[in-house]
Amino acid sequence: MTEPTTQPAILTIAGSDSSGGAGIQADLKTFAAHGCYGTSAITALTAQNTTGVQDVLPSPPEFLQKQVTSVLSDIDIKAIKTGMLFDGNNVRAAISALKSHYSISSDVGGNIPPLVCDPVCVSTSGHTLLNPSAIDVIIEELFPLAVLVTPNKAEAELILSHRHIESLEDMLLAAEDLLCLGPKAVLLKGGHLTVSAEDVSRVASSYPNLEIVRDGIILNGENMEILKVNSSLAGAQLVVDVLHEILANGQKQTTILCRPRIESTNTHGTGCTLSAAIAAELALSSTLTNAVRRAVQYTYHGIATANSAIGHGHGPLNHFHSMTELVVPKITPTNPYPLTTLLIRRSARVWKAYVEHEFVKLLGKGTLPQRNFIHFIKQDYLYLKYYGRAYALLAAKFNSFPAIDSATQIVLNVLREVNTHETFCASFGITKDELARTPESPATAAYGGYLIDVALRGDATLLLMALLVCLLGYGEVGLWLEKNAQPGNGGWVILQGNPYLRWIEDYAGENYQRAVALGLETIEARATMDPPSLSRFAEWYAVWERCTELEKGFWDMAMNLS
Repeated sequence: MTEPTTQPAILTIAGSDSSGGAGIQADLKTFAAHGCYGTSAITALTAQNTTGVQDVLPSPPEFLQKQVTSVLSDIDIKAIKTGMLFDGNNVRAAISALKSHYSISSDVGGNIPPLVCDPVCVSTSGHTLLNPSAIDVIIEELFPLAVLVTPNKAEAELILSHRHIESLEDMLLAAEDLLCLGPKAVLLKGGHLTVSAEDVSRVASSYPNLEIVRDGIILNGENMEILKVNSSLAGAQLVVDVLHEILANGQKQTTILCRPRIESTNTHGTGCTLSAAIAAELALSSTLTNAVRRAVQYTYHGIATANSAIGHGHGPLNHFHSMTELVVPKITPTNPYPLTTLLIRRSARVWKAYVEHEFVKLLGKGTLPQRNFIHFIKQDYLYLKYYGRAYALLAAKFNSFPAIDSATQIVLNVLREVNTHETFCASFGITKDELARTPESPATAAYGGYLIDVALRGDATLLLMALLVCLLGYGEVGLWLEKNAQPGNGGWVILQGNPYLRWIEDYAGENYQRAVALGLETIEARATMDPPSLSRFAEWYAVWERCTELEKGFWDMAMNLS
């Protein structure tokens, strides 16, 4: 008989949301999504929906205490979270039950499991959920028991006596002051603040010991300019949370967690979900930093994949997005190209060697020897015959007119690219006849033969993988060189007087980048319509990686004149 799967139990002490998006309903869904067993003690019943809270009926303090005691006396609880506690009497009732069960004689100590305190004061719709008299009780009696407190901007301002928090610097100072109130760590949530990448960079330079976690953000140096220019991610506003904690050695550590802002009305229960996810991660033995990071990502994807058709106000999150295992993440507003991002990041070493090849750098500086460029352009001319034929075979594999049109447009782009090659060669005194008589190098034959081999296997998506490495890579090279011609980015690319300026302009230009955008849309649509299994994705990636290696080999050939 097999051992049962470990399913740690968690207790949530919070209010009930009749619409199911927040409170204990959100907590229990979140626990279940993390593979944990949820228990609850209800502090208050609410009559609410996505548009607001109509009424609140608190549990009698004695009954709340009985609920907590009943659960603790029977079930081995591995983590606790508190949400809406309603008033001071209910706060004291919950604390009394906890202290009694865990034999806590002072404000700190005992064997209480990790306790996450979400100091819920106001609902998403703006309804007050905490009696003002309870704030002092929470600070004085509950915070010292907590491993983490998770206030948002408004809650932090209230706890800190109405201090204004208007910037990232204000958040850092506020998190430090909140930590002085007794918890072991503070997660100050920044969803109600507007922050830019420049703000994060400014703060990072002023606070050199900060840990900065960037999730869902394409960083400089990742060689994905094609994804930035073809989406709305460039210059996007960020959501930034600040985690300030006391480590085991007594030292303090501050971590900033950044991610692109999602414009969504599906934010009902966001705070409840986040704190519940942290509690679940702690119950599963994650470190606090890892628990917070994973919970932030879980909540973020809950917003990104939410069903906007539920309710007429601030709708709920999708708590079970993680229950469907996807090899390639779903397309979201902040990740419009999940497949391409995954492919580039997984092949980061060879992709970088390809798009930042020494050939490319010398070309950008205008110092590439002419004989190397001529050797390259001749071989590339011959390669384009393979490339165009492969795209024609791709068009033949499609059975819808939009898909056929997409592949045909690329073939037309190839013909325009051939014209560019002929023009370049003519400027160096090379005729069309000489081009046609040029013998293929081993690198050209190997790459072209591989393309045709993949084309004849019968899988359209597999062939797309092979073809897009060239399309996207040259688009990336064009944008990378264009970017590095700007003084603010180093300005090492020389455009004025560069003998290869036409080549750079062509691949960074509107026509070629339009083809790149079309290629991105095509491959992402294929992955969405027919999500790959692990084994199928492995086949896709193997072709992508091999073609990236062959592309690098093509530059090598040009440098070696082989």
